[in-house]
Formats: sequence, C-alpha cells, structure tokens
Amino acid sequence: MSKVIVLTGAGGVLCSTLAKALAKQGHKIAVLDLKLDAAEKVANEINADGGTAIGVAANVLEKASLETAKAEINSKLGSCDILVNGAGGNHPLGTTSNPYLIEEDLKNTTEGFKTFFDLDPKGIEFVFNLNFIGTLLPTQIFAKDMVGKKGCSILNISSMNAFTPLTKIPAYSGAKAAVSNFTQWLAVHFSKVGIRVNALAPGFFLTDQNRTLLTNQDGSLTQRGQQIIDQTPMGRYGVPEDLISTTLYLCDDASAFVTGVVIPIDGGFAAYSGV
Repeated sequence: MSKVIVLTGAGGVLCSTLAKALAKQGHKIAVLDLKLDAAEKVANEINADGGTAIGVAANVLEKASLETAKAEINSKLGSCDILVNGAGGNHPLGTTSNPYLIEEDLKNTTEGFKTFFDLDPKGIEFVFNLNFIGTLLPTQIFAKDMVGKKGCSILNISSMNAFTPLTKIPAYSGAKAAVSNFTQWLAVHFSKVGIRVNALAPGFFLTDQNRTLLTNQDGSLTQRGQQIIDQTPMGRYGVPEDLISTTLYLCDDASAFVTGVVIPIDGGFAAYSGV
C-alpha cells in the first residue's frame, strides 16, 4: 500500500538514494532539504523515473519551517505515514587535530590546531543541535500525523560512532549516541499509539562531508582512510545502496513487531576488536 514518506536531509547522497528506493516501492515521497534546489533536483529525478515526489525546503532546527513544510506536504501528498530523519553532520569546530593528547600539543601555536581544550562550545552545540534536535523537531511535527493510524514508523540515522566513539570527533560521536538513545526512548513512548521507531547505524560511507578526510586528490586513501579500511573486516567503504534493504525492511509492515532497534551497517567495523 502506498504511503507518504518524509525524508529530511534528502538532498544528500545517502538519503536521496533512500528516497529513490522508497519511491520505486510506489510510495509518495517528500524530499526535504535545507536547500530547495537540492530537494527539487532529487524530486525531479524521482518523478522522471515514474515515481511521485515533491521537493520542499525545510530547516530541521526551526519549528516554523517544519510546520510550513508539513502544511505543503499534507496539501500535495497527504498526511505523513513514515518519517526518515536523515539530516545530520559534523563540524570542524567540534573536532580535535590529533587522536591523542600529548604534552607538546599544548605548546602548538599552528593556526587551526586544536586540542580537546581548544574545542569551541559553539561548534559542539551546532553538531548536537543538527543531529539530535534535528531529529527531535521533525519527529514532533510529523509524528502527529501518525497517531492512531496503522503502518506508521520513524527511521532515525545514528552511526557506528554511537557504539564506540571514533578519535578526534567527540561532538559527532556523542550526538549520534544521543540519537540512538532517543530512538529507544521514542520506541517505548510511541508504542501505545502504533508508531514504531528504529534507526540505522551506518559505518563508513564516502560522502561530500568526509571525502577530503578519507581520500587524497588522486583517489588514494589518507592515513585515516587506510586505518578505517584496516579495521573493516569486509575491506571496503559502504556505498549508498548498502542502506536500501534495511531501510525498506524497517519501513515495511514486514517489520511490524520490530521497534527500538539500532542496526549497524558497517561491514563489521563495530564487531572487530582489531585482533
């Protein structure tokens, strides 16, 4: 049965892939992104492929913006059945320059060099807001459509960072851990009104946000990029299509008794001890 599915952050590589896969199942897709042109580009591609989609501008950190988006979606597609909270990301101001602190770092005056003690609270706040508040607010707005209906669910995007934090990115790791915890909390809270809540925990996928961190200009891996591959038993980065089957399962009535789970899709990274 066709459902109305809202995806935030869907102008990006990962969630646009999910939007197109869900559209192929016959669902009506609302592609939300901070940038209207990015949202409309994905929606146009879905429509050109025979699907049904609209592109909508929305800021996941502003309730008024989300309310406006919801009104447009309700008018053009109907009430929301499934919400995919895909908006998220990291920020350099919440990232340390080195994985470990050594005493000499405290004397490093290189421009842009940051130890733990130099982390900018505003940068950390931005990362927490984008990932956690950016999941909470859309849920507040769109889950109202789901109460009392059948077959409704919410899919959050956590990270394998939520299980074991990576070095250098404490803000992002902590924010994604909050998303995982919130997923479990929501699953219990919404259990009596028929809304299931689950999450994906992607491992390492090459995106526009991390490409320069993990690969060199010639396409070879950086030191950190190689370290990640060495710690990934399947020996590769994920591709957006790796997220599709789990997404379709969690959004389908086939998973009607599944709620409160966070599923790693990481090539075995979280399971590997390094030995």
